Amino acid sequence: MKSIYKFYIVTFLLLSDFIMFAQPGDDDGGGGLEGDDTPVAPIDGKLIWLAMISILFAFYYLNKRTQKAD
Repeated sequence: MKSIYKFYIVTFLLLSDFIMFAQPGDDDGGGGLEGDDTPVAPIDGKLIWLAMISILFAFYYLNKRTQKAD
């Protein structure tokens, strides 16, 4: 029963994080937000490297775990 309360508390804290840091914007009347737009930053520059490293780590972890079980 206590573990369910811990789960609820952790879930509440993780989900409330999105609401706490949200900031309202100024509507320009046309549906867009007013203000200076920051330059666009690419988010896909290193995704290939991240995927390759995560696959290598998964193989390493599973190999280590199977060796430990034998």
